[in-house]
Amino acid sequence: MTVNVTGFGALDLQPADGERPVAFGGVLGPEQLLTAYRYGLFPLPAADEYASAYNEAVYGEAVEAGEVVLLPGAEDPYALAWWSPDPRPVLRPGEVRLPRRLARRLRGRSRAAGAAEVADAAGAAGAAEWFTTADAAFGAVLTACAEGRQPAWLTAELRAALMELNARGAAHSVEVWEGEELVGGVFGVAVWPVLSLDSMFHRRPDAARVAVADLGARFGVAGGRLLDAQWDGPYVRSLGAVSMERSRYLAELAGAPGAGILPTDRLPVARLV
Repeated sequence: MTVNVTGFGALDLQPADGERPVAFGGVLGPEQLLTAYRYGLFPLPAADEYASAYNEAVYGEAVEAGEVVLLPGAEDPYALAWWSPDPRPVLRPGEVRLPRRLARRLRGRSRAAGAAEVADAAGAAGAAEWFTTADAAFGAVLTACAEGRQPAWLTAELRAALMELNARGAAHSVEVWEGEELVGGVFGVAVWPVLSLDSMFHRRPDAARVAVADLGARFGVAGGRLLDAQWDGPYVRSLGAVSMERSRYLAELAGAPGAGILPTDRLPVARLV
């Protein structure tokens, strides 16, 4: 399958089965980033010059053979890889799976918080109820997702591009709050009717899972049809992700774009269970 991507040229996606990127190099600005997502690509910047050298050592022969495109415009093209795995793990917005044990815990938090509101402040006890917001702390979610991650792909350049997309309404975050403390979150880029999940974090057990479920619920309300989990694996499978052939995924991306607006209200997590 060959696609012509503005700013990327003709990319042969056929050999890109998730084992290697489809391209290296190019520019990592907000326009280029949004264009890439529109065509089913996402970036993986190298954390440092050693990671870039590793990319060249592993994929250099494929580049020389023309199997992976080398894009112009970068001093070190191997510092930026573009991926488009086949198949893609995807979730329908309203079908993110929350295990029963988590549902019980969230309901328990809701009851405890309600009891605390009517109890004497000196004697009240119990865990605070979780609430969520959207796009209330996008930068804080990016920072938390970058902390301690290896490889450190969420570089300053990528973060700047994502911040600009958030300002334009194309990148979104969901925040999970315990009282006033940020305990979990997720962020991604929306190309209606698809939202591609980039990363998530948790500071309490299952807070990242709740963030994904909440983002799915909000995206569904706004008219979204599909969440893209990018990389397959046991965790996204536990959320309910299923495999979708890249050709079908690209067809979803090409669907009629909506003018959806993600709800940003502060909402109780208990509504999800």
